[in-house]
Amino acid sequence: MDLRDTIRTYRLFSGSYDFVFGPVFHPGRKEAVRLANDRPGQRILEVGVGTGLSLPYFRCDSRVTGIDISAEMLAKARRRAERQQLAHVEGLHVMDAEHLEFADNSFDAVLALYVASVVPSPSRFAAEMRRVCIPGGTIVLVNHFTSDNVLLRFMEKRLARVARHIGFHADFPLDTFAQDSALSIREIRPSNLFGYWRLLRCVNEKPASTLC
Repeated sequence: MDLRDTIRTYRLFSGSYDFVFGPVFHPGRKEAVRLANDRPGQRILEVGVGTGLSLPYFRCDSRVTGIDISAEMLAKARRRAERQQLAHVEGLHVMDAEHLEFADNSFDAVLALYVASVVPSPSRFAAEMRRVCIPGGTIVLVNHFTSDNVLLRFMEKRLARVARHIGFHADFPLDTFAQDSALSIREIRPSNLFGYWRLLRCVNEKPASTLC
C-alpha cells in the first residue's frame, strides 16, 4: 500500500469526514480517550488526529499533541481547537506515523484511532508509538480487524485488492497485527456499531536497554 494513496483519499474526503465518520465512531473515540487520559497532567500523543473529533474529550489539565499525514484534515482540527478554545491542545503537526519527529519517551500515553489499517507498515507504526511513549505508559488503539464472521471475512478478502488503492487494509487480522506490532495488549473489547471494531488497551513494555 502506497502512502500517497492514503494522502489522496483523505484530501478528497476531508470535507465530509466529520459527517460520515463522526457519529458512527463516536463511542470508540470517547472510550479510547478515557482510557488513555486517566491521570492529571499527562503528555499525550494522538497519532492520526484527523479533523480533531477526539480533542474535546481530553482532560483540561492534559497536554495533547496531534499528528496526521493530511494537511487538509489538520486544518480542520486547528479550526476546531480554536473555535472550542481547547487550551490543552499544545500542537497539531503534519507528520508520518511511521517516522515520528519526537524524542524517545516523550509522552505518557499514545492513542491511534482508526489508523492501524491505513498505514503502509503497521509494524513500523507500532514501533514508533512504543518508542515515543514512556516505559509503562498506555497505548490505546481502536481499529477494524478482520471479522470472525465467515461471510464478513469473505467480503473483506474480496475487497482487499481494491481497498489497497485507496489506502486501506480491508483484510487485517488482529492476531497478525498483535504479533507484528510487539504491543503488550492487556485488553481487547468490541467497539462501535455492532462491535465490528476493536479497542486495544496496551502497556508499553520496553526492553531494559531503552530505559536509560
